[in-house]
Amino acid sequence: MGPASAMGRNPLTAVHVAVSWLTVAPVPAPRVEMDRSTGGAVIATVPLVGALLGGVAAAAAYGLSRTELPDLLVGVLIVALLALTTRGMHVDGLADTADGLGCYGDADRIREVMRSGDVGPFGAATLAIVLGAQSVAFGALAADERWWQAGFAVALARVAVVYVCRAGLPPANSNGFGALVAGTARWSILVWTILAVGAAWPLGTRALCAVAAVAVFSVAFSAHCRRRMGGVSGDVLGAVIELSTALTLVILCA
Repeated sequence: MGPASAMGRNPLTAVHVAVSWLTVAPVPAPRVEMDRSTGGAVIATVPLVGALLGGVAAAAAYGLSRTELPDLLVGVLIVALLALTTRGMHVDGLADTADGLGCYGDADRIREVMRSGDVGPFGAATLAIVLGAQSVAFGALAADERWWQAGFAVALARVAVVYVCRAGLPPANSNGFGALVAGTARWSILVWTILAVGAAWPLGTRALCAVAAVAVFSVAFSAHCRRRMGGVSGDVLGAVIELSTALTLVILCA
């Protein structure tokens, strides 16, 4: 039995790869073949990584709220902690996607801008707005002792990744992370939608509205990326995570 078939038979291996790829957790390097079979299995387990990171955010919100730090500083520290635990890859993806979509040109030009690695004016402005909104909202939730809602926002943003990787949506590039995962999500979309609604139910109407809003946003945004750049990439996934986190937090604080 090869590495890919082993991945299909052992969901724990998929979780292992997802944690290794998407966090700084000191786990052993996974011994699997990095192909679309692996990519699809990993995408199906990304919300579990979101739940783990959501627990980290909730714990940080709880601990920091017990200090005399200003609410905004508490929010900034939570945002910084999440960036550190995810290697800053989602923040980088947000900046690259904003610069790409903000430029004039065809799909090839957009992909070129996104690959450059430089942060341009659109990327800088988007980072300031999105991370600023997250900081204010995380601080407000911590001050109101709504720690689990802070964690819920982080977890729900990873459910958005499953929508972006839905079947029929192609990768923007022939290589890279997007080529491994684009179009691989099928049954996991329904499963994680049901689980997200179940998690939101005890938190109230705003959390349920956030689930619906994130689903609509992630589908619409990824469809827009397909029109502009031909598909989705790893940067687009990172952008959707950061934007969905901000969207959920704004709804919870409204």
